[in-house]
Amino acid sequence: MTTLQPPAAAAPRPAPPRAGRSRRSWTGWGFLGPFVAVFALVFLAPIAYSVYLSLFRDQLIGGTTFVGLDNYTQALGDDRFWASLGRVSLFLAVQVPIMLGIALLVALALDSGRLYGRDFFRISIFLPYAVPAVVATLMWGFMYGTRFGLVGDINGAFGVSLPDPLSPDLVLASIGNIVTWEFAGYNMLIFYSALRVIPHSLYEAAQIDGAGQLRVITAIKLPAIRGALVIATTFSIIGSFQLFNEPSILQPLAPNAITTDYTPNFYTYSLSFNGQQHNYSATVAIVMGLITMVIAYVVQLRGMRKGV
Repeated sequence: MTTLQPPAAAAPRPAPPRAGRSRRSWTGWGFLGPFVAVFALVFLAPIAYSVYLSLFRDQLIGGTTFVGLDNYTQALGDDRFWASLGRVSLFLAVQVPIMLGIALLVALALDSGRLYGRDFFRISIFLPYAVPAVVATLMWGFMYGTRFGLVGDINGAFGVSLPDPLSPDLVLASIGNIVTWEFAGYNMLIFYSALRVIPHSLYEAAQIDGAGQLRVITAIKLPAIRGALVIATTFSIIGSFQLFNEPSILQPLAPNAITTDYTPNFYTYSLSFNGQQHNYSATVAIVMGLITMVIAYVVQLRGMRKGV
């Protein structure tokens, strides 16, 4: 009588050599290394150095002295800093909705297919973004001039007296006009690109249901580009808190309206390069960066939340 033998167990496969795995691991780091090095050099290192500077203070007696968080306490009680922050907050609350609203309307008009010369308008509206901020501010500063610019020429030609755009009451609105002219086309391109990837089947279904253009915009287009709206809003908030080029360039034209602490970034620049207060300047920059980060994160989190 023959007995059945159990099948022999399959021999285990040999494990790949550890040297091969290690080589592949180092290959991945080799591709990632240049980015990590540049990121650490141009982003992490300046932040770390700013934090280091903010913990010290230059004194007449004793030189550079470690003061811990005293600079942060001073910044939180600095009326000039809070006044500049309130100014850019007002700028943000008024200018950003206007700019994004104009960009959205233009993007919807371009996407509708009913605008004659669509390519020409798209390029024309985007073109100001290609103009450097310094050049754009100088150009608008010349037009704002009441003695040598466009406003002055209009006053002389028609015998009228237009309000001075660089007066203390209007200079913030004038800066907002420059920023809107510069960046409306950039945000328009973001919205227009998001609109172009919406499936046409949604439009066909809406047409079958008898939906009008307004209904298509509110029920299909705006929900579909919600992510683009959040991104543009976040970028605009960060840009508003970083406002520097426009007031610093217009300051010689309106010295009574634009002070050296007009915006937080301008205040930081003035502290460092005019007042030689490098340590306190680094402190103000860090505080402003944290405020910007928190507000931008809250807006992004709120905008991307479902059902909002």
